[in-house]
Amino acid sequence: LKMSWFWLYLPLHLLIATSLCPSIKAPTTSSQQSFKTDLFSFYHSLILADGKETTVHLLKDIPKRYYFVLEEGRVLAPFSITVTPCDVPIEWSILVYKSPPGKATPGDHDTQEVSKSQKAPSWVSTIFNYKGNSVETYMGMSSHSALYLLEFLSTERDTHITVYLTTDTTSGHLYPELPTDPRIDVIGVGHTTVTLTWKHSPSVLQHRESIQYCLLVNEKHNYKSLCAAETAIRSSGMKLPPTLALSLSPYLLEPQQVMILSNSELSIINKVSSGEVRQVCMGTKNTYTVPNLSPSTQYYFDVFIVNLLTNASAAYTGTFARTLEEPEPKVTELKDGKVIHVVLDGKKQKLYSLQYQARHKKIHFTFQLCRGQIQVHITRNGKTVASENLSGLRYFSLKGKLLDTYLVQLRATEESNSSVKVQASPHFHKPLFPLLPESLKIKSFSKLRTCRSVTIAWLGTQEESKYCVYRKRIEEDQIWGELQSADRCSGPESRHKSEKVLCKYFYDLNLQRAVTTETIKGLEAGTFYLFDVYLFGPSGIPVRYHSKVVKTRKKC
Repeated sequence: LKMSWFWLYLPLHLLIATSLCPSIKAPTTSSQQSFKTDLFSFYHSLILADGKETTVHLLKDIPKRYYFVLEEGRVLAPFSITVTPCDVPIEWSILVYKSPPGKATPGDHDTQEVSKSQKAPSWVSTIFNYKGNSVETYMGMSSHSALYLLEFLSTERDTHITVYLTTDTTSGHLYPELPTDPRIDVIGVGHTTVTLTWKHSPSVLQHRESIQYCLLVNEKHNYKSLCAAETAIRSSGMKLPPTLALSLSPYLLEPQQVMILSNSELSIINKVSSGEVRQVCMGTKNTYTVPNLSPSTQYYFDVFIVNLLTNASAAYTGTFARTLEEPEPKVTELKDGKVIHVVLDGKKQKLYSLQYQARHKKIHFTFQLCRGQIQVHITRNGKTVASENLSGLRYFSLKGKLLDTYLVQLRATEESNSSVKVQASPHFHKPLFPLLPESLKIKSFSKLRTCRSVTIAWLGTQEESKYCVYRKRIEEDQIWGELQSADRCSGPESRHKSEKVLCKYFYDLNLQRAVTTETIKGLEAGTFYLFDVYLFGPSGIPVRYHSKVVKTRKKC
């Protein structure tokens, strides 16, 4: 805007007196004193830029003022002002100075002039006033040259706002346009999902390449602007990427943030004290299903239309929805002596329930962990009797009453698939698994390694049992994958015949001497081998020792 010559009309001594020596009181009329007060406000104000979004920082209970002057010579000049609070409610107002004072000095005390000035209407008026935390826009029209003052005040705490002034209301908008109906509709609710839809912004149809929708999900409340949402997340003790990690700026992620990019959608999950805050940008799609929510939880959803070129945004009217309660887990009946193989999908099926009704006072539960990580929780008539994370083979011997009801709940503790074999039986029932040694580890002897052979050892029991040894040649980069993916419940039937080394029987009544060794020959120099030992008991169901990887010597 062209600056007005307004200040040239102000007497220099009046500027000095009102700004530097407010205690010096020159003989003035009441209207002139009012003018000096208003002049003081202008003198300590800042110029508000036209056509640019300005960030204003406010200190508690300290007003801040900006002014702008409409261009002289224009008839019916339009302008608009948009104020976006970024935190707490604020107060703001617009004052207009319609007629600048003349060049008369305040020393002129003619009674007739005083009388005229007392009768004249005030040349300052308040044309707009607002208090709250909503985004507000004032649109005005001026028929003559005028000077405007904007005053902002925060009475709750220090905060910041953004202010956008424009006198060019015909060549487009900084902020994307909202549809006439800016509501978000909830069209589907599940146990862990909510499906939303909203009407397209007119800006999407005009500037599809530079406009996108971004969704904010949280468990606290709705936000009236993207600026307010970012401020709330920062106040939770974390830093956000610059305005909109949402606008595809995936740098500067903090440790509390997780970024997921799939199907052209960017998701950023912030771990905060009040729960998760998710930000998802989905391009120009106006329907979205929010996944991986918690059952029976209320969530708040806000959609923002974002201009990627300017980072300016507009907020749809937020909504909320409560996910459905978690369905009762399906209960499977356990029968005496019957083995059930349970497979848990860590991503979908977190809980599996088994029920057993006792026909004897003493009950024996057996768990063989096959893969992954599983937690077992056993209750008797609703009271907990056992709870722990499974490791290898585990027995629980419990004593109760006839017809007691036992509920076994299995929960996967990691996202990968987990599996376990379960058996419930009276204590005198024929054991499902063989008698186990104190340790299922396989030991190798480094000093006995050669280029062509390896010596291994393992513990046995006081019961004569069958042991079978298998070997498999592997590469160094396969070791971790082989050990992690091993199914500890699988038997030798899953192995290739060429991998079998030998089978042998042994036992010793003295557990201190129940140890056996075996030297495996015919190996290649400098090569990694995976060794497995299977123990067979009376039932014929094998127990697999922990796999052991050994490398033969390269040179002998």
